Amino acid sequence: MLDKQEVEVFLPRFKLEENYDMKDVLRSLGMTDAFDLGRADFSGMSSGKDLFLSEVVHKSFVEVNEEGTEAAAATAAIMMRRCASFASRFCADHPFLFFIQHSKTNSILFCGRFSSP
Repeated sequence: MLDKQEVEVFLPRFKLEENYDMKDVLRSLGMTDAFDLGRADFSGMSSGKDLFLSEVVHKSFVEVNEEGTEAAAATAAIMMRRCASFASRFCADHPFLFFIQHSKTNSILFCGRFSSP
């Protein structure tokens, strides 16, 4: 396992939004009945037999600025102690990948690519 090390990080302000049409992806993964009026079964949601999915859209949103990070409806603040010197510096003045990770479970909640700082 890697040792933890303090790093001074410089990030540009950025805001990324993306929309994805998930219908074809879900169908290719085998979820076809939900999109077919004759085979869809949403009886757990409604007593009507005429419910089916016409579209599934996923929208993601990430904004980084001086106040912290906002991703979708979740907000996290990044805080650091000021120190006279740092062992390492990272200046994101070039394309980079980013990951927003849940600190308790280490699960990756969001990931993305920023290509034009």
